[in-house]
Amino acid sequence: MSFSGNKEKLVAVTALIVSMLIWSVSGIAIKHALVVLPPFTMIVMRFVPSVLLMLIIGLVRRKHSLFCLQKMDLKDLPLFLIAGFCQPFLYYMLETYAYDALNSPTIAETLLSTSPLLSPIFAAVLLKERVTKYNIFGILISTAGVFALTLAGSTHYSIGSYWGVLLAFAAVSAAVVDSVMMRKAPMKYSSLSFVFYTQLISLCFFIPIWFFKEGPSVFDNGQWTMDNGQFVTALWCVGYLSVFASVAAFILFCFALRKVGVTQANAFNNIRPVFTAIWMILFFGEHLPLAKWLGIILIIVGLFICQKQENNLKTQ
Repeated sequence: MSFSGNKEKLVAVTALIVSMLIWSVSGIAIKHALVVLPPFTMIVMRFVPSVLLMLIIGLVRRKHSLFCLQKMDLKDLPLFLIAGFCQPFLYYMLETYAYDALNSPTIAETLLSTSPLLSPIFAAVLLKERVTKYNIFGILISTAGVFALTLAGSTHYSIGSYWGVLLAFAAVSAAVVDSVMMRKAPMKYSSLSFVFYTQLISLCFFIPIWFFKEGPSVFDNGQWTMDNGQFVTALWCVGYLSVFASVAAFILFCFALRKVGVTQANAFNNIRPVFTAIWMILFFGEHLPLAKWLGIILIIVGLFICQKQENNLKTQ
């Protein structure tokens, strides 16, 4: 695809790729953190530092358009409440129960990677975004690549509870609604402001559940010692999730989505499994069969088709 004469679009696409690159490591980091930390404890430890970090950045960089922190108008509170409730709060809750209800993590990851399929529907209905046949065609090709990449070579295809399937699609729907709220947020709010308020609101939902479900007594666990190598690894993983996955990636994604729209931005979620596969090859020596490489090619081709048509429309 050509981005000549369209520097803004190139910057947005670069931001999307970097955010997906960061998020592609999140699953690995979460897996290592959960070896020591209970789920809600890990979530609270992840988002409390991220909210504080964004608050500090916003106060220090008051005059920078991307990183300044604006005061929220009360009339916009419903929008931020919906966004904060949908993601991270509702998405993470539904995702956890979906993994529990589905027999295969591979099936779960595949279902949870379908946000590009739902994005055009939500974008057209709630935002009146124009969705073309080329957008749909590119998304379908790319999603087919995701299925090939994640399912090829797997021997566990038993779905398990069909409630798990419904929960997975509900989680994806929550994430897409959050994307719609990003798009609807007045442009007077910087990307950092949007992410800061939504994560702060999510914490208000998470903390009471953490208190009653796991509670402060979790810190009495004997594993909480700095001599424990797994605990140190968990802290590094939570640090990565806080600074990079919860702050940098979300701000970049929010910035890009407001430039290119919900359908275009969420299409890039299909590239996350590609980056994850690359990490597994480089650091864990995983071997990819031919079918998985075909899936990677389909994902990239689908993204090119989806982005190419949008450029053409702007020149007509």
